[in-house]
Amino acid sequence: MTLTLKQRLNAYEQLMRLDKPIGILLLLWPTLWGLWFAAGGLPQPDILLIFVTGTVLMRSAGCVINDYADRHFDPHVERTRNRPLAAGVIAPNEALALAGVLLLLAFVLVLLLNPLTLKLAFAAAAIAVIYPFVKRVFPLPQAWLGVAFGFGIPMAYAAEWNALPKVAWLLLLATMFWAIAYDTAYAMVDRDDDRRIGVKSSAILFGRHDVSAVMACHAAFLGLMAWIGWWQMRDILYFCGLVIAAGLVIHQYGLIRTRTREGCFKAFLHNNWVGCAIFIGLAADLALNLRVLR
Repeated sequence: MTLTLKQRLNAYEQLMRLDKPIGILLLLWPTLWGLWFAAGGLPQPDILLIFVTGTVLMRSAGCVINDYADRHFDPHVERTRNRPLAAGVIAPNEALALAGVLLLLAFVLVLLLNPLTLKLAFAAAAIAVIYPFVKRVFPLPQAWLGVAFGFGIPMAYAAEWNALPKVAWLLLLATMFWAIAYDTAYAMVDRDDDRRIGVKSSAILFGRHDVSAVMACHAAFLGLMAWIGWWQMRDILYFCGLVIAAGLVIHQYGLIRTRTREGCFKAFLHNNWVGCAIFIGLAADLALNLRVLR
């Protein structure tokens, strides 16, 4: 298939999911939590720019690699059959080349940071590359996804502290529970197709307890975030953010309890506001504390 330049750029945009930024946002919020916690407020501008740009690049590369790995599965799934690789618009080798360029750009960015952050970047890249293949063999691939989406947190501490304190790993654990929750809602949309083609997912694993499992993971996530806030001596604004996030999670229960495709997908998208509420509460709390100290 011969494409015009505009058509090819549009296909690349779709392959990297730049037309659907929800994945970037769900990856970005935990990274921002880590940066603000580690810096005790607004991080250094150069570090913030590197992490935000790196988030976009790594999420885009992850989507390309995922679609390459799933190129024989996606044509058989209603939601994914029109993706560029599945539809044959982009060739597999072309997709691999694009992923390589994106990973190289991310690597150049991380070279500007300290050696510990660079080492963690290699681990983060490996986790992202392996994820598409985990769902072939591991019944809870959403846990692996949670590690991938939360790995910006230890990297943020490494960049700011040149160390990896215990709080970084607890924030990563909280993010893992959050990812299991929202990605299970997402997997509920594809459950019938996944069963048919033999792909593993938490929605299949949890079965008729899927809704309860989603809410339990949300509860574990919010409970850990509250405990971390208490441990790190955060004040009222941080906990107000958590209360708002909890209210948003309760709303999600209403969206997923009937297990409709539309409701489950809306619940998945809705988690952007959960991450945003927690970040705003954290940033406002730290800014107020810095103002009081001055």
